[in-house]
Amino acid sequence: MRAWQRMLSGRRLNLLEPSPLDIEIEDIAHGLSRVARWNGQTSGDWAFTVAQHSVLVETLVRHFRGTAPPAWCLAALLHDAAEYVIGDLISPFKAAVGLDYKSFENSLLGAIHIRFGLPAIPPTGAARLIKRGDRAAAYLEATQLAGFEPAEARRLFGTPRGIDDIVLATLPPDRAKTQFLDRFETLAGML
Repeated sequence: MRAWQRMLSGRRLNLLEPSPLDIEIEDIAHGLSRVARWNGQTSGDWAFTVAQHSVLVETLVRHFRGTAPPAWCLAALLHDAAEYVIGDLISPFKAAVGLDYKSFENSLLGAIHIRFGLPAIPPTGAARLIKRGDRAAAYLEATQLAGFEPAEARRLFGTPRGIDDIVLATLPPDRAKTQFLDRFETLAGML
């Protein structure tokens, strides 16, 4: 049984034992810019991609804590990076698949973090802040792009404060990829 995937960079990523040496940011950006959030069930000319979501979460982390260290911001940008290989499964489906899926996802994300100089598991404070940004991003996406009423989104994702001025728009994949890579380069240069 083949347990690797060939990337556009030419790297072969072992899916069962991912090596940080086989991970390239261009492969991540390319994949994430083509993976649709909400299984593509969003309004707009293009799907709202995981690349865009990742940039949004990193933006929200800085919004919520302006003094967040660059490593925390980079971890926020990369929080869903494993999805460049495994896709973006909606949370209810992840729960149905069970712990083995989460273990696989965490193994790949740990290798990605190590590849870019981060701890495999972010510090607790960083993880909490990233989760807050992720939930706020989900609220914005749900209400602005995925057809949720605010009350329903609040029940599912909480009530984020201070983000009323953030307006989302979908981007073509090449622009989403460039946006993600630009933010990565900025943050990596700060480490």
